[in-house]
Amino acid sequence: MKYGLNTGDSAWVLVSFAMVLLMTPGLALFYGGMARAKNLVSVLYMSFVSIAVVTVIWFAYGFGLAFGEDVGGLGLIGWGEWEFFKTTPSVLRGVIPMYVFSLFQLVFAIITLALVSGSVANRVRLGPWMVFGAVWVTLVYLPVAHWVFSRDGWINRWGVLDFAGGLVVELNSGIAGLALALVLGPSLSFRREGPPEPKNIPLVMAGMGLLWFGWFGFNGGSALTDGALAANAVVNTMMCGCVAMLVWMLFERIRFGRFSRLGGTTGALAGLVAITPACGYVNLFGATIIGIVVAVVCTYAVEVKTTVGYDDTLDVVGIHGAGGIVGVVLLGLFATGKYAKPVAGVLYGGSVSLLGKQVVAVLAVGFYTFVLTYLIGKAVEVLFTFRPSPREETAGLDTELRIG
Repeated sequence: MKYGLNTGDSAWVLVSFAMVLLMTPGLALFYGGMARAKNLVSVLYMSFVSIAVVTVIWFAYGFGLAFGEDVGGLGLIGWGEWEFFKTTPSVLRGVIPMYVFSLFQLVFAIITLALVSGSVANRVRLGPWMVFGAVWVTLVYLPVAHWVFSRDGWINRWGVLDFAGGLVVELNSGIAGLALALVLGPSLSFRREGPPEPKNIPLVMAGMGLLWFGWFGFNGGSALTDGALAANAVVNTMMCGCVAMLVWMLFERIRFGRFSRLGGTTGALAGLVAITPACGYVNLFGATIIGIVVAVVCTYAVEVKTTVGYDDTLDVVGIHGAGGIVGVVLLGLFATGKYAKPVAGVLYGGSVSLLGKQVVAVLAVGFYTFVLTYLIGKAVEVLFTFRPSPREETAGLDTELRIG
């Protein structure tokens, strides 16, 4: 090893970066298969364009705001003396190159913005979406990432546990999706017909396969090492996804007497979401319980939009928002104290204070994200006409793009 560089860890994080990047095309396919056919290309573009928008921001100033030296010692935002463009590939963060660490964190930001798009699919113009994405990443994602992922962030310093982004990615995207859905209101078709039925199940399942594959890099790569911690995260990820899938299908059978077209796929996704904050801290038993609980919770959470009347088109709120909350909160019960950090949850002899901190972190991130996202969405709607006209929406957004 030269200059403290660990080539094995570096290789694993680089591979994980590539796996997580693949999640965004996977998400595009997943969303595309669920969207109305006349909006398919638009939905795909909203995910793919997130890659370009976030990458430019990330290397210009985003990484500095999220992971640079804390400004003022308050744990709110980074930068300090950070100058990314003057950093060379030989500079290390721990035992891996800073470039590698930055790339890995970049794809977390990309997938988070892409996730938000699912709440407003079928009723957003692509140009204003890009403007919203740039502002949202700057004012919402980067501060929250600093709070949770940076060593100087106030949530991190307070002792809140979040291994791979239950707060930063899952809860953040779910709450942002809720705020944006309220800003734009329901689509015309939602008012007439209710939530859209998935139009292309094979496309949805192909996208889910890519998402599941990438999730092993998402969670396993967050260990930043190729050893036992990464293995524990990957095994827990696999277990929780499978348990949630089976429980969701069983619960559907009990409630409705049949399996739905998307039930198993949605259940697996809910399990992967919920294990994200917990995968490096719990054992297989904890992963199993989390999978059971999140499947039950999210089967009801995805139905709230119909009861209340907001149009969370592709269930970002019901799966990522609710699933993220389940994972973060249950971590306060099931953390063993034996893996990533020696901090145990209530059921393993730890203090109830950890559970309280997990709940407070959920409330803090949720409140900040909702308020800022709502304000950003309103501003973009006023300045750039976020939503297409009724005629354009009825014809389909693919017509607006002049594609196909």
